[in-house]
Amino acid sequence: MLKVGIEVKKILYLEDDLEIGRIVKEDLEQRGYFVHWLTSGEGAVEALKDEELVILDVMLPGLDGFTVGQRLKRHHPEVPILMLSARTSVDDKLQGLNFADDYVTKPFHPEELAARIEVLLRRNQRAMPEEIRVGRLIVNLTENRILTQSGEEILLTAKQHQIFMYLLRHPNQILTKEQLYEAVWGASFLEGDKSLMVHIRYLREKIEEQPSEPKIVETIRGIGYRVKL
Repeated sequence: MLKVGIEVKKILYLEDDLEIGRIVKEDLEQRGYFVHWLTSGEGAVEALKDEELVILDVMLPGLDGFTVGQRLKRHHPEVPILMLSARTSVDDKLQGLNFADDYVTKPFHPEELAARIEVLLRRNQRAMPEEIRVGRLIVNLTENRILTQSGEEILLTAKQHQIFMYLLRHPNQILTKEQLYEAVWGASFLEGDKSLMVHIRYLREKIEEQPSEPKIVETIRGIGYRVKL
């Protein structure tokens, strides 16, 4: 069951074996992840949007996992890739680790897979700067605190904080309303729902010098929102 109300970690999972795929997907979702499962590598680069990690099987129909992984890393170098394969030879592992961040052989225990995922996500998160300056604000990502330049702390509601932090973790990227809503609420966005818009309006009242002319959280008309750093 997905965790609602906190930022859900998203995983792109490529596996053509339906039984293994179902078991892994269900196990990871029970652990609180959102899993986007594909059964082939076709369109994988386009499918990778705001997922924070890729689990990639080597033996895929059509394009093999090595080819898919190299393409993913070329287009999304910041996203860690975990190779998952029954191929255990040293040559295969070395080939995979030329671009992948970890290599797990089948059969594997779900606890081992979950532990390796956590390690990769923590390592990737540590690569983020501890502090970001945006507009008149100083945001401490380690302590999750937002300060003005004079040192005054700005207190946000839980939803406002989640929205702002999600935008900050995807700087200079235009995020759609659907992406933001699904990341923060953990549910599908329904057209016409004004919840996100209302929360962003109140967020701007706290962090913008002139909320009616926002400089921090920009509106990209017809698409969504962006924070530029």
